[in-house]
Amino acid sequence: MKDIVYITGHKNPDSDSICAAIAYADLKNQCGIQARATRLGKINNETKFILEKFQLDEPDLMISAKAALRDIDLDCAVRVDLHTTLRRAWDLCLEYNTHTVYVVDENNQMLGLTTLSDISKIQMQDLNITKDLLKETPLENLVQSLKGDFIYKGTLERSGFVRIADKKLMERDITGNIMVLSDNEDIMMTCMEKGCAVIAIAESYIPTDKIINKAMELGVTLIRTQYNIMKILQMIYRAIPVGMIMTPADAIQKFNGNEYVEDVARMMLQKRYRNYPVFMNGVLVGSMGRYHVLKYNRKKLILVDHNERSQSIDDIEYGNILEIVDHHRIGDIETSQPISFRAQTVGSTCTIVAQMYKEKGKQPSKAIAGALLCAIISDTMNFNSPTCTQTDIDIANELATLHEIDLPELATSMFKASANIDDKSNRDILYTDFKEYDLAGKQIAIGQAYIYDMSTLSTVEEDFQKFLDQENEILKYDLLMMAFSNVEGKGSKFMYTGKLSNAIDTAFMIGHEEGGYMEGLVSRKKQIVPKIAQLLK
Repeated sequence: MKDIVYITGHKNPDSDSICAAIAYADLKNQCGIQARATRLGKINNETKFILEKFQLDEPDLMISAKAALRDIDLDCAVRVDLHTTLRRAWDLCLEYNTHTVYVVDENNQMLGLTTLSDISKIQMQDLNITKDLLKETPLENLVQSLKGDFIYKGTLERSGFVRIADKKLMERDITGNIMVLSDNEDIMMTCMEKGCAVIAIAESYIPTDKIINKAMELGVTLIRTQYNIMKILQMIYRAIPVGMIMTPADAIQKFNGNEYVEDVARMMLQKRYRNYPVFMNGVLVGSMGRYHVLKYNRKKLILVDHNERSQSIDDIEYGNILEIVDHHRIGDIETSQPISFRAQTVGSTCTIVAQMYKEKGKQPSKAIAGALLCAIISDTMNFNSPTCTQTDIDIANELATLHEIDLPELATSMFKASANIDDKSNRDILYTDFKEYDLAGKQIAIGQAYIYDMSTLSTVEEDFQKFLDQENEILKYDLLMMAFSNVEGKGSKFMYTGKLSNAIDTAFMIGHEEGGYMEGLVSRKKQIVPKIAQLLK
C-alpha cells in the first residue's frame, strides 16, 4: 500500500469536518507523515466560502474504505515496442524481476504482452513455426540478439531455416538459410555459392576481403559475433520481435485502477495468468499479480469529527483506522487493534486540532488558521452554542491574534455568505448536514441548516413538511427531523415526521400548531440528540 494516511470527516460534511481534515493532514505532513484530507460528500456553501476565502483546495472525494488498485503498490509495467527482440524482452524481465513485458505503440497504447514463458517456448516450437518467424525478423534484430555487428548487410530473401555449416550439409539445399559457422572460409564460400542468405560468424572472426567481396556480389549478409556456435544457435531465435509472438490486447484481462482489490481478487481466481495490466484513464500505469491482491495493506484512515459507523465512510471494515479525533459522544465504530482516540468536550473538532499544533510545536499557516477559525465559529454558532467552551474561545483568540484576523468581521462575512436556504431544493436543505443515529433501537435522522434571517422560513415550511412526510414514507425512520437553527444560537425551528412525532411534541413541549420553534435549542449534539435519547429511555 502506498504509505498515505487518509484523513476524513463524516458524511454530509460540515465546515468543522472538512476544515479539521484539511488542518490535521497539514499537521501530519509537517510532522513527516504523508497525509491527505478527503471528504465523504459535497461541501456546503459555508465550507465553499471558507475554502475560497483562504485559497485552500477542496479535499478529494472518497467513497469507500476499500483499497482500489490505484492505492496499492503495483509492479512497474515494463514497456517495449513491437520490434523489440525477445532477447531484449528477456533481459528486461530479469532486470525488473518480472515475468511480463507490455507491448505498446508510439502513443503508449497497449498492443499486447509477452511473458518469459512465451519466450522460452520459442525454441521448443515446431521448426516450421520458428522458420516463419525468423523469415520475417529484421536483420537488425539478429545483430542485436547476437550482440554482433554487420560486416555486410545483404539483400537476399531468407527461408527462416537456421543450420550449422558442415561438409554433410553442403549436399542439401540451403537456399535462403541462415548459416552458422566459425572461421572456415572455404565453407563460407560454398554456403554463399549454394544460395544462403545470412552467415553468422562465431567468435569475432573477421573474414578476408575475398569473402566480403563475394558476399557483396551475391547479396549475402555477414554478421560477426563474439558468441560461439552453440550460443549463436541459442540466441538467434531470440532475435524474433515480440510483436510476432505477443498475446494481443483484446485477448488480455485488464483492470482499471479504480477497481477494488477485493473485487479484482475474485476475478483473478477464475484466471490462470501470472500478470495483469492496470490502467488509469486509458493509460497503462502498472502490472499486478496474485501477490499484490493477497498481501496488500489496508487503507490507513484517521477519522475526525465523528466516530459512528453510520456517519463514516462506506466499507469502513476494510480500512485500517489509526486515530479518531472527535468532540461527540462515543459511537459504535470498532477497530481490530488499539488506536489513538482523542475525544474532548469542546465545541469544535478544529479546536482540538489547533491544540495539537501547539502540542507538536508546529504552527498553522494563515490560510489553515483561518479555516480553523471559521470552523470553530460555525460549530459554536459564533461562541453562542451550549457546546462552546472556554477552550474554544481561547484557541480562537490565539489563532486570530497570531495571524491578525478580525474575528467579528470573519463571522459576519461567513454567515451572510452561507447561512441561508435561498435557491436550495428541499432535498439539499435536508441532506446537506444530515446525520443518522441508533438510539435505544430506534432509527433517528436529523438534518440541520443554519439561518441568518429566520423570517425566510415562512415561504418554504409548508412545502418542506410535505417533502419530509413523503421522504419518510420511503426511508421509514422512526423520526426524521429537520432543525433550522439561528446562526447566533438564539433558537431553532423544528419540523419532523415519523412514529415518534407525538412523543417529540411532548418532550420538546412544541407542536406543529405552535410553529415548532424552541428558544435556546440549537445544538444537535449537546441538546437535540440527548433530549431525544432521554425521551426514549
